[in-house]
Amino acid sequence: MLKIDSHTHILPKKLPHWSKKFGYGDFIYLQHHKKGAAKMMKGNQFFREIEENCWDPELRIEEYKAFNTKVQVVCTVPVMFSYWAKSLDCLTVSEFLNDHIAEIVTKYPKNYIGLGTLPMQDAELAVEELERCKKIGLKGIQIGSNINDENLNEDRFYPIFEACEKLGMAILVHPWNMMGMKQMQRYWLPWLVSMPAETSRAICSMIFGGIFERLPKLRVNFAHAGGSFMSTIGRIEHGFNCRPDLVAIDNDVNPRNYLGKFWVDSITHDPMMLEYVIKLQGTKRITLGSDYPFPLGDLEIGKFIEEMDISQESKEDIFSNSTLEWLDLDKKLFV
Repeated sequence: MLKIDSHTHILPKKLPHWSKKFGYGDFIYLQHHKKGAAKMMKGNQFFREIEENCWDPELRIEEYKAFNTKVQVVCTVPVMFSYWAKSLDCLTVSEFLNDHIAEIVTKYPKNYIGLGTLPMQDAELAVEELERCKKIGLKGIQIGSNINDENLNEDRFYPIFEACEKLGMAILVHPWNMMGMKQMQRYWLPWLVSMPAETSRAICSMIFGGIFERLPKLRVNFAHAGGSFMSTIGRIEHGFNCRPDLVAIDNDVNPRNYLGKFWVDSITHDPMMLEYVIKLQGTKRITLGSDYPFPLGDLEIGKFIEEMDISQESKEDIFSNSTLEWLDLDKKLFV
């Protein structure tokens, strides 16, 4: 059975020291402090230690063999988005990262599918880089759940979504710049509480902002099984029904109607929760995801799904068919 991991992250082994180049900001750079590992530094602050499976494409292929998974959809680490930077500087960062992913896809076409990153804070530059991403062989983009605290339904982002639909470029929405980050650093709460809320924020913004109504062919996948959206759809629908004066001001379509019209990945870490998501979404709108190589991900690459009591057809949907449809790709490219 073909398995495609729809949600993984990758970085170049070496990053420019953009803070020095641009003269400001806490851009990420890497300190290779020991063999097979590097520190991600955010300015002068330690952000995260990564291992060589975050940059070595051949090592990644070997590690994935243990989980019978052949193909990885790769995108940058969200902290690299740099939406806070000056637009042209963010474009420079995006181009560097996108060229790196395009090189990997070109070298290993049977093993990697690439998603780009854009300077979302500048729609004109973003659309230009989106067009370039398509030309260099990327199949879509990864974007944040908010853009400098602005929701995705803001009018200034609409031309980017419109261009994605026109160009047939898929979108992965990933939580970042988490709400409440400064207020709850202890216990890793931004990653445990805010990340799921951020993804629900993005889904609700796109639904209530009418983006899916205006762009019905837009192909969007939301990370981490849609965050807290699925578990709170009853509350979201009830709010839509009881206070339409507050909720339905830009789109009068019930939010529940959009279930199954976008994709979510399978990262629930919990078979019971995935069963619930399957009931809401259907297996044709759930993609295998891992968040590899980071420890909060499903680093057994869908092992719990293999053990679930669901049909072989459902497993095939999750393991490859849904991702192929989301990215508009033919299975023959990988078998």
